[in-house]
Amino acid sequence: MDTQTRRRFLLTSGVVGAGALAAGAGAYRLRDLLDTTGDRDPQARTLVLVTLYGGNDGLNTVIPYGDPAYRAARPELAYPDGEVRRLDDGFGLNPALAGLHQRWSAGGLAIVRGVGYPKPDRSHFRSMDIWHTAQPDRPGNTGWLGRWLDQAGGDPRLAVSFEPALPPLLAGERSAGAAVPVSDRKAAKGLPAETLTALAAAEAGESAARGRAAACFADLRSVDEMIRQVRDSADPETADPDGEQAPATATGGARTPLDAQLDLVAQCVEAGVSTRAFSVSLGGFDTHADEKQLQAVLLGQLDRALTAFADRMSRTEAGRKVVVAVYSEFGRRVRANASDGTDHGTASDVLLLGAGVRGGWHGAPPSLTDLDDGDLKYTTDFRDVYATLLEQVLGTDPGPVLADWKGRVDRLF
Repeated sequence: MDTQTRRRFLLTSGVVGAGALAAGAGAYRLRDLLDTTGDRDPQARTLVLVTLYGGNDGLNTVIPYGDPAYRAARPELAYPDGEVRRLDDGFGLNPALAGLHQRWSAGGLAIVRGVGYPKPDRSHFRSMDIWHTAQPDRPGNTGWLGRWLDQAGGDPRLAVSFEPALPPLLAGERSAGAAVPVSDRKAAKGLPAETLTALAAAEAGESAARGRAAACFADLRSVDEMIRQVRDSADPETADPDGEQAPATATGGARTPLDAQLDLVAQCVEAGVSTRAFSVSLGGFDTHADEKQLQAVLLGQLDRALTAFADRMSRTEAGRKVVVAVYSEFGRRVRANASDGTDHGTASDVLLLGAGVRGGWHGAPPSLTDLDDGDLKYTTDFRDVYATLLEQVLGTDPGPVLADWKGRVDRLF
């Protein structure tokens, strides 16, 4: 992806500092990260931030099955007690989260409840801007990890995205993180080039209809070649917006499977690269209709990817210093809609696992009856979570990054 293309993405996202544009907000390759092997403190922790784009339904992820208000609000959408993966007498995990349930039982999964911010915004894009910038009153032009990168020295390889393009959260005022495409994913083989050339070639004595068909096919090949050349001139390893790396949905998320993104994170961690923060994503959580089956499929993908990644990380010293945080831009409304789905809501849970995370509950669960116009009232400010991650994982003072925010999630590590 060339500099102009990167700048166009950052400008249209609405979140980028002028200094980051000047720095180029570069697209890097995996080998650029591997070049930094050995350039980090072996005791330093690594943060992996997993974004669930679309607004994951927190109430059908961490399920308050013991609360009668849950079933009353969503009689068709609620999970029966016997299907829930029980955490305690009141709460359980979605049936698709078998691996995370095992981690909870072993004390390795933390759930921060009721995470949100004042005056919530139910727009996907505005809400994601708020989460990316950590500025709920008025999202600014830098992301919270981008501001951390400014403080950490500005090397783009310290903060890396394996998503289609650089997410705004990695844009700083004077620097920006690195966007590394998930490359070397080949399309299925088609017809040989010789056959395609023959199909496009005119032959003596053929009918007018066959001649027109050959000419049309030749035109299509010419257009395809032109598009390929344009794409390759931008970056031979970066797919175009309709290709492998495009967002999975209109609300975001990499089309590349989450497990493939986390595999690259694992390779980098095991190699000992300098990167301290990775950003990966999974999209498709905007479940306005027929939610139960779709969300179960997505949560199953999340569970398998996270479980395999955590198991792999547990085998090395560097891997045992990785912390994973999973969040979405908002939860869903308490009451189901008429289409067996849920509409945009507010507060939800943040899941954490990995190095030094104190498993169990953190924060207070929101009430299902004391609502704000039908929505949950947040009980934990998301900046408390960010400040704790900055302090405990990235080893930095959260003050310059979060405008001197004082809140923390107590005893999370």
